[in-house]
Amino acid sequence: MHFLDQAKVFLKSGWGGPGAVSFRREKYEEYGGPDGGNGGKGGDIIFEAVPGLNTLIDFRYTQHFKAQRGTPGMGKNRYGAGGADMVIKVPVGTQILSDPQPIDGTEDEDGIPDYEDQEILADFTEVGQRMVFLRGGDGGRGNMSYKTSTNRAPRQHGTGWPGEERWVWLRLKLLADVGLVGMPNAGKSTLINQITNTKAKVGAYAFTTTKPQLGVVLHKNREFVLADIPGLIAGAAEGVGIGDRFLGHIERCRVLLHLIDATGDDPVDAWRIVQDELAAYGEGLDEKPQIVALNKGDLLGQELMEDIAAQLREAGAEDIYIISGATGAGMERLLDTIIPILGEAKAAEKGEADGEDGESTWSPI
Repeated sequence: MHFLDQAKVFLKSGWGGPGAVSFRREKYEEYGGPDGGNGGKGGDIIFEAVPGLNTLIDFRYTQHFKAQRGTPGMGKNRYGAGGADMVIKVPVGTQILSDPQPIDGTEDEDGIPDYEDQEILADFTEVGQRMVFLRGGDGGRGNMSYKTSTNRAPRQHGTGWPGEERWVWLRLKLLADVGLVGMPNAGKSTLINQITNTKAKVGAYAFTTTKPQLGVVLHKNREFVLADIPGLIAGAAEGVGIGDRFLGHIERCRVLLHLIDATGDDPVDAWRIVQDELAAYGEGLDEKPQIVALNKGDLLGQELMEDIAAQLREAGAEDIYIISGATGAGMERLLDTIIPILGEAKAAEKGEADGEDGESTWSPI
């Protein structure tokens, strides 16, 4: 399925139905008085977060959503039925943002303009969350409600109140336990194929992965969701290679798994570039628990891998694991470490982190 993480949509709630102008007519009672009922309320625009969705691709083909208008009132004081609500189903992790003016003609590779000062109007983080985003208009009053002591046969009625309408942006930020980051061609797709049920595209060239992907890892009867984002390059936090959008997908990850290509020209420099981009992006990405995995250990000897790991430690990297995404070497030890870190991260979110100062107390196996 094609991945889309931003979409612009038009929303319009339903108008209220008009009230009725009617007079009671019964046998032997020619002038029975007004009995026109009120019109029905217009339908609401409702957003609902549902399971099973991880893309906004449906909104590329359908951009206009309108709720039904309320039906008119009727005689014999019968009220009109309310218009049907428009329920829009979105993936968990979807945000609704205001639609400001675009920055002077700047666009990303998908043709989506860059925006500034967007206001977050809603944020769906749990399955089942519902929100009445635009309320339908109230129905118009029937002529019965206009009757007074001096106006016994009113003929005026309400036409129904208009609904609300506006353009908004939908932005998806994937919800995952572990975010997989690294430079292009670090072997992230090979790794996610090795430990999850995902079938990501693998190639011996940079930027094989162009869209974020999710996979479920099952390890020793424990499971967690892993998010693989495309490779980061220098300037990603400022939008180079739309890296700022990719980084947005790991904002809500509890742990970061930083994958480094040991066969690259300068593994230490690759580590520094990604660390700098995490810090430059903000949102606490550089403060999240992070594990460094030195990949492609099957292509280099153990002694050389240990030497590169030592260089990374001197540069400031911690908790380094030597692995091979292709052969699966070192995966058992790596996953054994991730599981308890996730447990502590979840506890910290609930204010129950281990340790008096709330800091992580785990250590590499």
